[in-house]
Amino acid sequence: MIQAAAVRAGFLGSYHAGLMTSTKTFSMDDLVALCKRRGFIYPASEIYGGLNGFWDYGPLGTELKNNIRDAWWHDMVRCPPIGPDGEPISIVGLDSSIIQNPRVWEASGHVDGFNDPMVDCRETKSRYRADHLMVLGGEDTGERRLYAYLAGDDEGRDRAVKLLGKYEKVSAEEADWTDRPLVDLPAAALERVVGPDTKEPGSLTEPRQFNLMFKTFVGALQSEDSAAYLRPETAQGIFLNFNNVVDTMRVKVPFGIAQVGKAFRNEVTPRNYIFRSREFEQMEIEWFCHESEAATWFDFWCETRRKWWESMGLTSDSVQMRRHDADELAHYAKEGCGTFDVEYRFPFTSPDFGELEGVAHRGNYDLSRHMEFSKKKLEYFDQPRNERYLPHVIEPSAGLSRGTLAILCEAFTPDEARASKVYMKFQPRVAPIKAAVFPLVNKDGMPEIAGKLYETLRQRWPIQYDAKQSIGKRYARMDEAGCPWCFTVDSDTVNDQAVTVRDRDSLSQDRLAIDQVENWLADRLK
Repeated sequence: MIQAAAVRAGFLGSYHAGLMTSTKTFSMDDLVALCKRRGFIYPASEIYGGLNGFWDYGPLGTELKNNIRDAWWHDMVRCPPIGPDGEPISIVGLDSSIIQNPRVWEASGHVDGFNDPMVDCRETKSRYRADHLMVLGGEDTGERRLYAYLAGDDEGRDRAVKLLGKYEKVSAEEADWTDRPLVDLPAAALERVVGPDTKEPGSLTEPRQFNLMFKTFVGALQSEDSAAYLRPETAQGIFLNFNNVVDTMRVKVPFGIAQVGKAFRNEVTPRNYIFRSREFEQMEIEWFCHESEAATWFDFWCETRRKWWESMGLTSDSVQMRRHDADELAHYAKEGCGTFDVEYRFPFTSPDFGELEGVAHRGNYDLSRHMEFSKKKLEYFDQPRNERYLPHVIEPSAGLSRGTLAILCEAFTPDEARASKVYMKFQPRVAPIKAAVFPLVNKDGMPEIAGKLYETLRQRWPIQYDAKQSIGKRYARMDEAGCPWCFTVDSDTVNDQAVTVRDRDSLSQDRLAIDQVENWLADRLK
């Protein structure tokens, strides 16, 4: 459904919520406004009113997302971590097709089991995840109204409190109201529920199952015989190519296959900016190991992935590990290890956390299902053990889109002392612009010297040259873009062959010889 409000509101499903840490507090709307203003993220097809659940990455957002992706690929695939035995582990890469044979999704369980409970509003035509809706109301007498709102939506709950108070003619302080999940209500109670965007009860339908996969058709004829699906995850392409990789790459269990790519889920209620969207990117590893070693590798990957996110600049007090409860486990999750989530304290979840990455013990569910449905042997022959078996799988599955959002949130730093009032404190490794080069003024040979320095540096890094407006406004633009350093050519440069280096975080300014700039920057961007 086309949503013109997507552009007006800044992001769909938005609501004000402060991110509380020891150092900063800000509204999600402030971050969204900066991302639009500085070219990190735009609403998709904005000139047509936007489309719910889809986003475009602007020039700086593309660089940021690619930097995170490339850092993950380098640290996990090209230069993988040291394993429990003190030796580098073995991981190879893959890029599988977005559309696969439809039988893949029957085998994986997605056709029958990849469903969410959906509730429609007959009045507004809005659609909600039933398990995302809460209701506010008093003791259930079979007569009193209940007011629905999205879980975590502070503004939505405030609206429910206001309307319920007006209806029952009582203040919130005097009321006996409680909050409870909509799915806990008996079906008959839905007649008394006022929807999140309505004023009268009875507009919400009973929850019904809704398959999250995007359906498409392959070939000229659009019939059920040509039906296919956009992949809802990147993992299955890895399992399908398990034998191919074993046969062509001389890998031995334990080893991993990694993939970065887009996935598509027809979310009932996409919300919270790019946190829950219908098109997103994943960074996934399927780690194949012997069943007897699965627990060891599970612990290894939980700790490795938590540390990696911290190395990307997410502070330890904003990152936590949480084990899934029994009722949260996916159908493939193996009892025992289960699933741990790496979680980040997003502004819209604060003071609680939201999922950033899951580390799951999938057992041998996927390989066994594909062997059953395809009738192809997928067992691995382990020569040292003289044993043939289906490996167990540990899956660290990270959201690249969510990771980008987490790093944007972490970097967003209000500072009233600056002209920009805010700066993006990106770790240099992921910063979209590594440095900027300015002539102080456009005369006296300064543009020529600055241009030459810019030409040298841009051969190695993303560098920006800016000669427009005052030096203060140029610094402010670079602060909002998250550029760590600015090199300014001034009137003294002709005589001392040095430039002024301005540090984004400390605001310190030091002199540095022009012929040392490249090495100075290289040392800091290792």
